[in-house]
Amino acid sequence: MIIFLIVRHKTKGYDNVREISRFLKPYTWLIVIVVALVSAQAVLNLYLPDLMSNIVNKGIVRRDISYIWHEGLWMLIASLAGVFAAVLSAYMSAKVSAYFSRDLRNAIFSKVQSFSLIEFEKFGTSSLITRTTNDVMQIQQTLVMALRLVILAPVMGIGGAIMAFSKDAKLSMVILVSVPVLLGGMYLLVKLLSPSFKSLQKKIDRLNRVVRETITGVRVIRAFNRDEDWKDRFEDVNVDLMKTALKVFRIASVMFPMLLLIMNLTTVAVIWIGAKRIDAGAVQVGDMMAVMQYVLQILMSFIMISIVFVFFPRAQISSERISEVLTTKPTVKNPVNPISTTVREGKIEFRNVTFRFPGAPSPVLKNVSFTANPGEVTAIIGNTGSGKTTILNLIMRFYDPEEGEILIDGVDVKKMDLKALRRSIGYATQKPVIFEGTIRENIRFGRDIPDPDVERAAEIAQVMEFASRFEKGLDTVISEGGTNLSGGQKQRISLARAIAGRCRIYMFDDTFSALDFRTDSKIRRRLHEVTKGAAVIMVAQRVATVMNADKIVVLKDGKVECIGKHEELYRSCKVYRDIVLSQLSEEEATTA
Repeated sequence: MIIFLIVRHKTKGYDNVREISRFLKPYTWLIVIVVALVSAQAVLNLYLPDLMSNIVNKGIVRRDISYIWHEGLWMLIASLAGVFAAVLSAYMSAKVSAYFSRDLRNAIFSKVQSFSLIEFEKFGTSSLITRTTNDVMQIQQTLVMALRLVILAPVMGIGGAIMAFSKDAKLSMVILVSVPVLLGGMYLLVKLLSPSFKSLQKKIDRLNRVVRETITGVRVIRAFNRDEDWKDRFEDVNVDLMKTALKVFRIASVMFPMLLLIMNLTTVAVIWIGAKRIDAGAVQVGDMMAVMQYVLQILMSFIMISIVFVFFPRAQISSERISEVLTTKPTVKNPVNPISTTVREGKIEFRNVTFRFPGAPSPVLKNVSFTANPGEVTAIIGNTGSGKTTILNLIMRFYDPEEGEILIDGVDVKKMDLKALRRSIGYATQKPVIFEGTIRENIRFGRDIPDPDVERAAEIAQVMEFASRFEKGLDTVISEGGTNLSGGQKQRISLARAIAGRCRIYMFDDTFSALDFRTDSKIRRRLHEVTKGAAVIMVAQRVATVMNADKIVVLKDGKVECIGKHEELYRSCKVYRDIVLSQLSEEEATTA
């Protein structure tokens, strides 16, 4: 019932319930304890007006002091027991909701980790962050209240009605008017709030996206003096979010004054009708006081429900957004029964591979075929947007091709174990990614690589050239994103990370672009020490980086124009010749 209230939706409610409620199963016994404690609290609260009625009718009217002390002691015991149950149930419900939100966040994070790049592009980074944090928090807040109030309110409402009618049925008829008015008002408010909450979460996504772009692009923004423009952009989304939030809370703020008004009018009606019935001798003073207390408890139960309903629409929207992530099926899946769980040689073969990004009008790769053999360096060069990086992404199975096959050691990568495939590849990304931690930790990157291998990789990648200047060497702490390093230093760390694992395949995605020619030459000469016998694919923009490769694949607009060595391509391939002459003189090109 609780989760149903949180995640119900007209058409997708059942799926959302099934998807979200499974995270509560490990805490079933804790929920049972909370229900028991809340029920006990409600029963004790219902018992107090009855005791008060007895004190007035039998104690005060008859001036029986001993009876007053006796019933008063029971009232004190019941009150203390109710407080104990309330405190313990609040603690237990908070514990359940905290565990639930922890597990839900873990599930979202794990699911996101399984996504291919297509799913990342579909949701967007800022939206995934919001869903993992803000949306989970909305459900947690609603759950912690629902665990207590959704149980407490019905028990108090139904029990209060029974007790009130048992005291005086005619006097209790007042609730038959006030309760429908309350229900109608709450229904109207919830209908108004639901679309506003959905809009609110989307605008939080937009705000996060702008903040993220501002922080990551701060250098470009300042370099082009666009600080004021981005302040205005942030101001626009921030004000838009504020207006929507104000609209939501204005609607929500109507609920509580309405409830208090109905509550006070009901109290006046009970006193007015009760006074007439006391004057007629139809009811005792204590019974009227008890009925008034029970009516207030009934109305309080609806106030409790209203509190849940204020949070419910937002939690409902959040649950839909989380369910959307959890039920999304990754386009790139690990095969159930992989044919190969190891990469022995590392021979890579592309057979008529065509690939297009989702929604793109034309393929980025068209009928691409080539082979990268172990023990050879295969270079890929081409104009911007020709699909060089996409080839590496397809080998890593960040995407799957639309047509054709990619084989490693004669096995289609779709039939290989994903972890084994990626474990066998040393990959240096086009834009070096540096994590907060030491240089050594960035090179090792959580893998079980001994220190001698880390240090050897650092030496080959010329990391030691700058690390040795620091007092702690490789144990020097790098800030998040490597902001205390130059672009070339970050590239060298990225190269060292790729070669430290002693893999069967090495892929370097334009990872020499920020290096000076001297450092570039040193690294390429030393790379043979670790890449000997492995397949090496080197994507580059600089001709000097690929000239000595065993094989050069020339791409133009997603198609393979020609394949061969530098000398023969320079003579026979116009596209390659144009690229070479745009960077080198004819003498440099022919004497290299």
